[in-house]
Amino acid sequence: MKFLILTFSALLLFIGSGAKEDVPTGNKFKKEFLERINKVRAKGCKCGPQYMSPAAPLVWNDQLEDAAMGHAKDMYKKDYFSHDSKDGRKIVNRIEAEGYGRKGYRTYQVGENIAQGQRSIAEVTDGWFKSEGHCYNLMQPGFKEIGIAYYKTYWVQDFGGREEFSDEMKKLIKSGKARIIERN
Repeated sequence: MKFLILTFSALLLFIGSGAKEDVPTGNKFKKEFLERINKVRAKGCKCGPQYMSPAAPLVWNDQLEDAAMGHAKDMYKKDYFSHDSKDGRKIVNRIEAEGYGRKGYRTYQVGENIAQGQRSIAEVTDGWFKSEGHCYNLMQPGFKEIGIAYYKTYWVQDFGGREEFSDEMKKLIKSGKARIIERN
């Protein structure tokens, strides 16, 4: 049986700064984000009043990064700040359009943090960890992968978590003795 967990986190963070922009690119961008986030996930932290236990490190996913970049560019070009695209697409629509799908997985969940105006990875990450809802996404143990984008003044973090079926369950499905029921 297939259970789907879909987390939509409509979380917004807007903090401006007059400081000079300092955002690395390429592998330095990915490495700095993963180091900052995974350092906190390894220790656990408080998200508002709730303590979040240590969680496994997140790994980078290029499909999630592509979805995040597409949304950051769209917000910039169309001058808005929201988890919902102006054309009506939601987080899950954008992520699945980039190929990060649920088919063949026992569980599936996605989430998103957005921000605007921060001038560095340190500033935006610190802001997200200080915000209860954003922090919860960052510490969510069901999230295993992340893709992050920065475009002009917009930051988008897309999270994903998929769990494969066990080998035994895969055999049952393949033999027809079990079937997948999708729930949205």
